[in-house]
Amino acid sequence: MKKLDKLILKAFWGPFLLTLTVVIFIFLMRLIVVYFADLFGKDLGVELYFELFFYFSLITIPIALPLAMLISMLMTFGKLGEFFELTAIKSAGISISRALRPMFVVAVLVAGFSFWFNNVLWPWANLKGYRLLYDIKTTKTTLNIKEGIFYNELPGYSIKVNKKFPNGKSLKGVIIYDHSKNDGNKHVTIADSALMYTIMDKQYLVFELYNGHDYVDDADRSSGADATDFVSHSFSKSKVVMSMSAFDMHKTEEDQFKHHQIMRNVLQLGKDADSLSRLTTDYRKNFFEAAKSYYIYSLKSLPATITPEQKAIMKNQGNWVSKIITKKIKPNPYEHLDFAVSQAKNMISFAESNVFTITSKNEDLRKTNWFWHQKFTDSIAIFVMFLIGAPLGAIIKKGGFGMPVVVAIFFFILSYVMTQQGKKLSEEGKVMVQVGAWTSNLILFSIGMYFFNKARHDSRLFESDVYVMAMAKLKEKIGSQATLRKIFSKIGMKFANN
Repeated sequence: MKKLDKLILKAFWGPFLLTLTVVIFIFLMRLIVVYFADLFGKDLGVELYFELFFYFSLITIPIALPLAMLISMLMTFGKLGEFFELTAIKSAGISISRALRPMFVVAVLVAGFSFWFNNVLWPWANLKGYRLLYDIKTTKTTLNIKEGIFYNELPGYSIKVNKKFPNGKSLKGVIIYDHSKNDGNKHVTIADSALMYTIMDKQYLVFELYNGHDYVDDADRSSGADATDFVSHSFSKSKVVMSMSAFDMHKTEEDQFKHHQIMRNVLQLGKDADSLSRLTTDYRKNFFEAAKSYYIYSLKSLPATITPEQKAIMKNQGNWVSKIITKKIKPNPYEHLDFAVSQAKNMISFAESNVFTITSKNEDLRKTNWFWHQKFTDSIAIFVMFLIGAPLGAIIKKGGFGMPVVVAIFFFILSYVMTQQGKKLSEEGKVMVQVGAWTSNLILFSIGMYFFNKARHDSRLFESDVYVMAMAKLKEKIGSQATLRKIFSKIGMKFANN
């Protein structure tokens, strides 16, 4: 490895690791802001939150890598240009293409690592992270009994406290409804004061009650003999022990989450797409066979509306009676029409059901295909960001976190907006999945090639004096043209007068 390569690599790794850490931290802060109410106030332990942040740090890496590559490239080559090191390199006869060679190799390696990460670690981190997030969200908040309000979060009990003292344990005016037997408000305990605390590593909640009464309605009704309608007794001290298992975090089976697209690798997504494609084709083929049952036409005689008594009269009295009865009895002329309308409604309902099913499967298929392409587009995006950042840094010639960060955020937002828009249009079926997935990279690749061409020719694209001089030349040109117009107009007027 030559000294030039070592110089550029040494200038690159520091900003790259720093910006990668900063970007991951920013996305973690976004997670905390979005799920703040669901994450905190549940007394789950610091270790659990560290585990959650670890998984989501891994989840954010595919998003953070392209942005870190872009910022670090801008900072590296901007700093080299700012301190005239790029000028020295060019004056030594080394082209910008040769200077970019070590970073080209690094970009390819990072892109390869990104693909491996997206295909192996990212699905695993999504499965673990979102399962843990779901478990935390569904866990009840820590016991929080407020004054004057019935607290119903403990299963089987409804608790009201008139006053809580600052120590959080001493209570005044306690009412406890025991619903553990699901028999309504038949067991009520009232106490003048109480102590509230937990035992056995917060597995049970204890109310130590003082100077109260215990009321039980319809006591011993199930025993049959000596049934008592109402029981009441006073106590100077009593204890009520309640299980706090409802506040424990229950782990959900991972099988409930692993079928989502973000938790699948390339092979699994390919198999899912093939299955959905075959299933959609089968639905279309079977639709016509299943619909044939609604198109069975058969000639049926109208049901007779003549009663058995009328038939007997017609048989006994002769033809003249049967003619009179037949004239009076008229069949329903709309019966076949009603039958046709009923069959048409059934057919419409059947068709709508099949259309909904096929549409839903097609949406799943497009979404699955998009995530399959995303495994590759996220990796190629790193190389595209290198192609934009390195030559653009050489053109801007500004290092540090000033101009490079502003430019990087602009291109990152542009990439993010185009990616999300492509995803939306692809899932809605308005554009092909390939177009929606790859448009962002193709557009940014074209921009990167433009910047690379400008950097090769030492373009002063972002220097203000270039545009000032261009405007001056334009004004001068416009002024000279106006002068020529005046001269020609005077000459024309002279010829006209002559």
